[in-house]
Amino acid sequence: MTDLKSKIDPSRIPSHIAIIMDGNGRWAKERGQERVYGHYEGVVSVREIVNTCGELGVKYLTLYAFSTENWNRPKAEVDALMELLVNTIRKEVDDLKKNNVKLHVIGDFASLPEVCQKEMNEGMEITGENTGLNLVLALSYSSRLEILNASKALASKVAKGELLAENITEEDFKSCLDTCNFPDPELMIRTSGESRISNFLLYQLAYAELYFTPVHWPDFRKDNLFEAVLDYQKRERRFGKTSDQIQKTTV
Repeated sequence: MTDLKSKIDPSRIPSHIAIIMDGNGRWAKERGQERVYGHYEGVVSVREIVNTCGELGVKYLTLYAFSTENWNRPKAEVDALMELLVNTIRKEVDDLKKNNVKLHVIGDFASLPEVCQKEMNEGMEITGENTGLNLVLALSYSSRLEILNASKALASKVAKGELLAENITEEDFKSCLDTCNFPDPELMIRTSGESRISNFLLYQLAYAELYFTPVHWPDFRKDNLFEAVLDYQKRERRFGKTSDQIQKTTV
């Protein structure tokens, strides 16, 4: 296989990549297995992509691990996912620490089972001093709920006289989001052939490059990430400007 990494411009690596890890259940069904089998195999992809992002120099990697809508799945599958989450953090936290990866969690943290909250808190504490890749897990996450909660927080400040409604800025709003400590993603990847965002970082993805691949998440590996980054580097990020303006600023 062609060495895809050698084609990547190291000066144009996206600082923040967000991924919707889709297709675990379909991957398992195609192999005559229960859906949960796909989730377990998906952990292998998580490990490889985390390591590859560190290798490339990506600063932030956000993984959509469990949405608020996922609570509506069959109880057996949800219970298995929560158990997998706990076991994975227990097994991986030492490697995260060793590889200088710092763990973060966004979403409705309080809705997770207590054992999940405990393992996540321990993982964040153990990796808290790391300075390399920031690994952000979106758990029980809903972007609409996040935006609603941010609006409520600002409304509360206005009601208390701490802020005038007419003075609210974009930065004020951003400061109330779960992602207030992270830059917006520059590249969003969704696996398994679906071409939608599915309530994921709706505000933050305003200027992200979107990349959709038919590859199911359990099959998504290092070369697949390289392909996504190469595709990102072929695009012109104008942010409302013209191509001529962009070219003048890069000359």
